[in-house]
Amino acid sequence: MIAMAEFEHLASYRLYSDDVSSNFRYIRTAVTEQFLEAVRTTASKREQDIKCGTTLWRAQLGCAWERVEEKEGWGLPRPHPPERMKPLVNRAIEGRANPKGIPVLYLATERDTAMQEVRPWIGSLVSVASFEVKRDLRVIDCSKGSIEGKHLWNELVTRWGILTTNDLELSNWTFIDEAFAEPVNRSDDVADYAPTQIIAELFKREQYDGMKYRSALSATGHNVALFDVTAAEVVSREVLTVSKINAEFKEAHPGIALDARF
Repeated sequence: MIAMAEFEHLASYRLYSDDVSSNFRYIRTAVTEQFLEAVRTTASKREQDIKCGTTLWRAQLGCAWERVEEKEGWGLPRPHPPERMKPLVNRAIEGRANPKGIPVLYLATERDTAMQEVRPWIGSLVSVASFEVKRDLRVIDCSKGSIEGKHLWNELVTRWGILTTNDLELSNWTFIDEAFAEPVNRSDDVADYAPTQIIAELFKREQYDGMKYRSALSATGHNVALFDVTAAEVVSREVLTVSKINAEFKEAHPGIALDARF
């Protein structure tokens, strides 16, 4: 029996993440059960409607080619066909919101955000599709309050570490948002996806249509993951080429200076 439905620590997400990544994946411990119950009971504060007819975006690296008869060996770039712009049923690869074989439709609120998410290189061709939402959807906005959550730790110093229930909730939902926003890499250990996949399945069990979370690669756009891949359909497609990539860099270990000989 769950004793309480509140987050116990500022970093309860970290404890939960370590638990399901390194200890028990399919048998839930008391730590995991308590954390997920806190997520479930506070999720309703982050409900958001996505109205039927809303436009969302999805990008895929590469394109199709249309042969030019009069120029042997030449072709014209064309966007991937509509079926290629959606995940394959029963053949989905691991993602932050889905285990292998269970497809989720990953979309973005802005075209540029969708393109950033596939991490193209300069000169590469990217197929981009606009999607129309086919019915009213109810999703969990994990990013709600994330900006305030990022400032919370510094603010606590001035408050001498006095914690409120809201502090605990804000902190942990910020961790959740950051975990979903972290870009997927081919070199990732699939265990890294377990914490967010379990939370996504919790939302799905609670009859939500998906989730919304920040993009770590775009300053303004958000990502949207929908459990029903038929909830949005392709409306238009285009091929774009990447002309510029903006990147920012920071110290890997701030405040630690290394001898140049190493």
